[in-house]
Amino acid sequence: MIEERDRAPKVAGKSKVALVRCESYDEDAVRRAIEAGIDLLGGLPRFARAGERIVLKPNVLIGTDPDKCVVTHPSILKAAGRILLEAGVSAYYGDSPAIGGAERNLKRARLKQAADEVGLTLADFDHGRSVNHSDALLVKSFVIANGVLESDGVISLCKLKTHGLTRFTGAVKNTFGCIPGTFKAQHHARTPDPYLFGTMLVDLNTLVRPRLYIMDGIMAMEGNGPRSGTPKKLNVLLFSEDPIAIDSVACRIIDLDPEYVPSSKPGEQAGLGTYHRESIELVGDDIETFVDKSFEVVRQPPVPAGKNRMANFIKNRICPRPVINGSLCTNCGTCVRMCPVDPKAVDWHTGDKSKQPTHKYGRCIRCFCCGEVCPEGAIDVQNTLLGRVFFPMK
Repeated sequence: MIEERDRAPKVAGKSKVALVRCESYDEDAVRRAIEAGIDLLGGLPRFARAGERIVLKPNVLIGTDPDKCVVTHPSILKAAGRILLEAGVSAYYGDSPAIGGAERNLKRARLKQAADEVGLTLADFDHGRSVNHSDALLVKSFVIANGVLESDGVISLCKLKTHGLTRFTGAVKNTFGCIPGTFKAQHHARTPDPYLFGTMLVDLNTLVRPRLYIMDGIMAMEGNGPRSGTPKKLNVLLFSEDPIAIDSVACRIIDLDPEYVPSSKPGEQAGLGTYHRESIELVGDDIETFVDKSFEVVRQPPVPAGKNRMANFIKNRICPRPVINGSLCTNCGTCVRMCPVDPKAVDWHTGDKSKQPTHKYGRCIRCFCCGEVCPEGAIDVQNTLLGRVFFPMK
């Protein structure tokens, strides 16, 4: 249980990140790559032992075809599950998606079918309870899924993707799915500033403390991530105990400065890990064989939330914003239901639900939750006119 675990130690020495080439989701190839990555970090007993109850936590933002690269690929879950079970570990799996129940979304992502084939048990990510975190930098209490609380440890199976709010989503952000249901939206509303949001994610990771992070970068997502971007082949799996370091290395692969990721600096402050290149030891395949400078990602730091009316006025005119593509929108209202602010930033503001919802950007906190959950991929992140002048998205 989380309450009984020691807090994350301060970073000492170099953090190790393993990179293993894997050019397809062929199950045998994925298993060999995962075994190689774990061995490079010291072997499975460092992370899970026979008789322990370990939860595998994939990224299931929302249940969808794995080929769209929104979710962790089922072959990753299947291979990791088999490795644990064959070692005598009691292996479970689960995630809390952005909207809807866990099992339904896992099934749509073909992760439930993969888990059933291997013999993994579905953990409870739909319900949870509050856990205090006195050592946190910012958030002193979280509601954590029962499946996590009932485990001896978590192994995070994250996905390499872009993200409108945090620029990049990988290891640190994947732990957000350990918070069940609508409690995630509450954190978006309470931490509208991207840097406060990043600090909240750091606090969550120092509380849950996944033992190992395995990042699926065989096929990543560029552009309008984490839901509506474009698949991009990178041919790599990354492994580390340090979520800040593994995210930093992934950023290096896609030519993104890790300082632009809002969890990097607070992660180091909290002792969660390090993002500095000189403090990270790379093992396995040569990182230069994976670097893709053509990867489409915003190579600018996020714009902080304004602290007063004038600052918010300026931010609303320079900060990228979610924009509904009328040709794709089906007027389903998912974005309205998901919007965490009150009153809603995206809504049928005229009261006419026969028309498509619209945004009131003065209310919008730029969490981009609406774009994450849109089932049609109809919400893009677009720059404003002034934003293109002062903060070009490139």
